[in-house]
Amino acid sequence: MAVQVVVLDEYFLTITLLVSLGWQLLGFIITAVMRFDKLFDLFGGLNFVIIALMTMLLNRTYFVRQVVMTSLVVAWGTRLSLFLFWRILTTGEDARFDNARQNIAKLSVFWIGQLFWVWLVSLPVTLLNSTDRNFALNAADYVSWTLWAIGFVFEAWADVSKSVFKSKDENRGKFCDTDIWKLCRHPNYFGEILMWIAVFIGCASSFANSEWMYVSIVSPIFITTLILFVSGLPMLEESSDKKYGSQKEYVAYKRRTSNLLPFPPSLFERLPHWAKQVFFFEWPIYNKLELGEARQSLRNEGSA
Repeated sequence: MAVQVVVLDEYFLTITLLVSLGWQLLGFIITAVMRFDKLFDLFGGLNFVIIALMTMLLNRTYFVRQVVMTSLVVAWGTRLSLFLFWRILTTGEDARFDNARQNIAKLSVFWIGQLFWVWLVSLPVTLLNSTDRNFALNAADYVSWTLWAIGFVFEAWADVSKSVFKSKDENRGKFCDTDIWKLCRHPNYFGEILMWIAVFIGCASSFANSEWMYVSIVSPIFITTLILFVSGLPMLEESSDKKYGSQKEYVAYKRRTSNLLPFPPSLFERLPHWAKQVFFFEWPIYNKLELGEARQSLRNEGSA
């Protein structure tokens, strides 16, 4: 049996928090001093890479599960951070910081939030890499790796497809409904949620002797909550409705295309409204178009 390594605490919770704090503080200082807001997502994604590699190297056990799960997180963090960095360099300023560039306090909120987002979501791989028990691979591991691969393909394909679409002059002012975007309106978010569910499943196979570690299920729950209710779907759906809501093609696309879960459009369009709400997250908070139509209908009735 390997000898468990202790760095500040035996589960690497303190060291990962402190290292993440230092890394995010560096990014914040550069952004605040140079008024350069293009590093935010780069520092976020690379923070995952730092935590995953650091915890595995500190423990020096290198069990198959640890190596695989660490590699998956590194692959995800590297690809996403570099893609987002390239995208912001080519598209210009990050609109999220429009009201914070000149306000240090507001700017710091973004970086503090990112610090805790990275630390919480990284918990499964952090705890996995802190263990000194080598549990045999099982069916859950292979399910985890398969789900992660599917999620990775969805997210990467969605990012590349949309970038290619937007790079063409003839698509200016148009919404993306090509390739994988035909299956759902947010295939990248579907992929991200699926990957972090898969990471938890794979890491949890080593938590049998430390049941409290299952608390790291907060990782996929947290990322899913952010996407469903905070900075993901609500903001993007509202933004798209404002940009393209006057286009009949967009209204038709939204009605025939699932919000988050990939599904054949021809079948989705035929589903009853209640089924779309229950099984496909088609909630009122994601549809300002219908709200606007309802208000207009009330105005018309009142003036009649």
